[in-house]
Amino acid sequence: MCSGTLSEGMSVTFDFGGKVVLVTGVGGALGSAVAEAFLDADATVCGADIVDADNEDFLLANPEQIDFYQGDFTDESVVEQTVSSIVETHGRLDYLANIAGTWRGGSPLDETDESTFDFLFDVNLKSMFLASKHAIPHVHEESGCIVSVSARSSLEGGEGDGIYRATKAGIRLLTETIAEENVGALRANAVMPSVIDTPMNREMMPDADHSSWVDPEDIAETILVLCSDATSVTSGAAVPVYGES
Repeated sequence: MCSGTLSEGMSVTFDFGGKVVLVTGVGGALGSAVAEAFLDADATVCGADIVDADNEDFLLANPEQIDFYQGDFTDESVVEQTVSSIVETHGRLDYLANIAGTWRGGSPLDETDESTFDFLFDVNLKSMFLASKHAIPHVHEESGCIVSVSARSSLEGGEGDGIYRATKAGIRLLTETIAEENVGALRANAVMPSVIDTPMNREMMPDADHSSWVDPEDIAETILVLCSDATSVTSGAAVPVYGES
């Protein structure tokens, strides 16, 4: 069971026993929080990441608790093989949490390298597309859910990180598309964080007000809510998870 406080005096408990979830980007700050939340809720957690579990940048504390697959999810053959292996091993796939992603920015559009464009669209959007493409038939069979990570900043243009914002807007649109194409068969939703309180973000923005950032564990809890029966009529949504920022 996983319980967490929604507000003062109010709590929620999840039970995902017998369910199987694939978490991409499982070694990162948010991916590891999502994996831990599903583990606490008794789910079978499968995780994928380009970073090996032995790497110091792999943040999941106990990777032996999950069924881990190392691979590049911008490579369709890797994604297809991973999803097939999960279904073959566990007999099902109920949920997909598209967490893999990153941020790059700092330059205006006319000074941004093409390589930055390609990198961000590959890591953020292509990986979400490929994971969803190959998971949909299996999640469909279980009437499950796909949850992906967009961003608050995707709602408007901004200085210095327009490519990043475009990838996250694309994730919202693909989420709506998946929901529309699979009405009654599976649900697809996105979460839209503001600035997530991660070690990388603190390093990049040391002078920012970290107290206003949103905690990965709180976002993970929202993802569990979106996968649960509590939101059985919610699909195609982009849910704000802004914290206090």
